[in-house]
Amino acid sequence: MTDLENQPKEDPDIDFDERLPVKSKIAFGTSQASINLLQVIALGSAITFYYNVKLGLSEEWISLAWLLFGVWNALNDPLFGILQERINTDIGRRIPVLRYGAPFYALTFIICWVPFLGNSQIALFWNLLLVLFLFDSMFTMVGLVQTALPAEMCITQKARSNLNLYNVILGSIGGLLAMVLPLVLLTSESSTELNPLFKPAMVLAGVFAGTVLFLSSYALTENEYARTEEPLGFVESMVKALKNREFLAFEAMNFPHEMAFTIVTGSMIYFAQYVLRFQGLMASIPFAAVFGLILLFSYFADRTVRKRGLKRVYIDGLLITSAGLILLLFSGSWLIGVVLSLAVVGIGLAPVLLIWSPLLADVIDHDEALTGKRRETTYAGMNALITKPAISIANALFLLVISAFGFDSTLNTQPELAIFGIRVGFALIPSICFIVSAATLWKWYKLDGKEWVARKAELGMIHLQKEKEYIRLLQKEGKISKVYQKLYREPAEES
Repeated sequence: MTDLENQPKEDPDIDFDERLPVKSKIAFGTSQASINLLQVIALGSAITFYYNVKLGLSEEWISLAWLLFGVWNALNDPLFGILQERINTDIGRRIPVLRYGAPFYALTFIICWVPFLGNSQIALFWNLLLVLFLFDSMFTMVGLVQTALPAEMCITQKARSNLNLYNVILGSIGGLLAMVLPLVLLTSESSTELNPLFKPAMVLAGVFAGTVLFLSSYALTENEYARTEEPLGFVESMVKALKNREFLAFEAMNFPHEMAFTIVTGSMIYFAQYVLRFQGLMASIPFAAVFGLILLFSYFADRTVRKRGLKRVYIDGLLITSAGLILLLFSGSWLIGVVLSLAVVGIGLAPVLLIWSPLLADVIDHDEALTGKRRETTYAGMNALITKPAISIANALFLLVISAFGFDSTLNTQPELAIFGIRVGFALIPSICFIVSAATLWKWYKLDGKEWVARKAELGMIHLQKEKEYIRLLQKEGKISKVYQKLYREPAEES
């Protein structure tokens, strides 16, 4: 075990400078946008509606597919995460996964929309289950890296919050497009037939996102010195993560948060089609406004973090989002009430989306203080092991709730009881989950306050010392990398 107090606290030759090149921040944001674009469509807003309403697969079969998929969805993340810690190439251990995984990520997304096993209920069930398995495997590979990078690229809460501001702004553009495309191309008041433009649009989205992800990888950076550290064994790595109390506190918060966020993004299309009676482009307008508010208030949330800290601002965001969803439940189909409620949701989600990644990065920092090793993708994978089932449970729960209230996917106009069931599933259940998430974070998560800030400063100096020792080793061996030559000969650009 490594004690921070026994580590060197300063290095006279290198200043502790947390500025990142702007191009690296933009690359991080655009890579997140491309990942969001495909992930939100395939695992969120569209695939359930597509198989349920457009292909006619029953709510019960879809719920079963999501629950079975949840087992693989949980197990593949820690497996891939720990394996990624063992990657060691000339271009890093994170970046090659993004670069060479991008084409396969795009390809598995495209086949999500091809019912190649037939059109019977059994055939559609197996088709859905198979494409979920394939796409999520590639999403796991690239998503783990994207989750891990902020903890590698910088150390202070201020720098990580600023980096994640780019992530939220640019990533939200991908998320917004992922919401708008299905709403425009799948919602229809007059027919349950599939819009002929839908499949070509999915192909274009896959190709575009894969290309952006591939190109973005050339401007990203990572800690090269971490590749020289001997990784922990597979079982030992998992055990040490589970012994990290702050990680368990984070997961107690994240499980209900993941359920709530999955339902809000995944069932939005049901709310627009059947509660608001919006179709096509009109269906996207209220939710585009939500994303606009997220972008606007992300800037203010970033500034607030510097004064109040990550934990307090995050809890505020969760509670504001919950309040907006409760207002939405009682607004029904009253458009003014819906718009105001969604505005509150957008304001609340801004700090939630901004701060989630820095919170996990602090957990990883705490682990480094305990083990002396950087284990970003291990923690990203362990996080998914615990919380990925929440995605399957949330999707299944929403479908079972609306089915219990009498939802019929063959009807363009649902009975009043079914519409109320959609409101309950879309607003009430997520609002409760967000409240539970805020309460658990407030009670158990302790990586906050002046003492933690001081420990992070010490950890930052340790990183600089490790970096310097690694550079000296490369210089001694005559193979200093171009990345390090550029980082240490050219001053970083100001953000």
